[in-house]
Amino acid sequence: MFKFTVGLATVLSIAGSVVGHGYVQQITSGSSSWSGYLPYSDPYYNPVPQRVVRPVPGNGPVTDLSLIDVQCNGYSEGGVVGSKPAPIVATVAAGSQLALNWTLWPDSHMGPMITYMARAPSDITKWNPGSSAVWFKVHEVGKDASGVWQAPTKLIAANGIYKFTIPPKLKAGQYLIRHEIIALHAAYSYPGAQVYPVCIQVEVTGSGSALPTSFVSFPGAYNGNTPGIVYDAYTNTGSYPIPGPAVWTGGN
Repeated sequence: MFKFTVGLATVLSIAGSVVGHGYVQQITSGSSSWSGYLPYSDPYYNPVPQRVVRPVPGNGPVTDLSLIDVQCNGYSEGGVVGSKPAPIVATVAAGSQLALNWTLWPDSHMGPMITYMARAPSDITKWNPGSSAVWFKVHEVGKDASGVWQAPTKLIAANGIYKFTIPPKLKAGQYLIRHEIIALHAAYSYPGAQVYPVCIQVEVTGSGSALPTSFVSFPGAYNGNTPGIVYDAYTNTGSYPIPGPAVWTGGN
């Protein structure tokens, strides 16, 4: 039985701190669903609930793109730098669609939503990518031809649900999914773009054999000179250059 060990002062502090910004609070694949890491309640339970999402310190962004925090919005704890592995893994099939449910997203925070994956060489509940180049992009959405942003407009219209598909021919194994929103409301200079990353541990099943051959690192994939990082979202009415490499299509 869970024991909730939080006092009234903490509750009031939590209530004031969760307004604005956001994080992924639930992951769904078909009939299966997993809670995200809930930074304003999980740490106060004893024992702490087991999640498939690596812990995040709160609902705030990363703006210094040279920090390891830009990988999973993680933090150093117990000698682990960057992100603390989660204790359990979600099983998903190659070719299946995942729905990620964000907390209420501010309607002022416009920008793209991007998803990467990294194949774990060993037990993912003990593996940390560090600064190695292991990430490949599997999905991206930014501003459509009519100038409508994925976040916040389409995300809010979809009740906070973002969807992407696990590459259908991806080789089975354990992967870390790195999903992010990059908020551009203050991105007219660097540092200004706000990165909201989350990392989800999955076991991909299937008979595929495809793997990418080109990878990026976090930190490393983005810097102050990367197209789309410094961007005036209020005056630029044309197409938006989504940061990072091209989407890997080898699994399709």
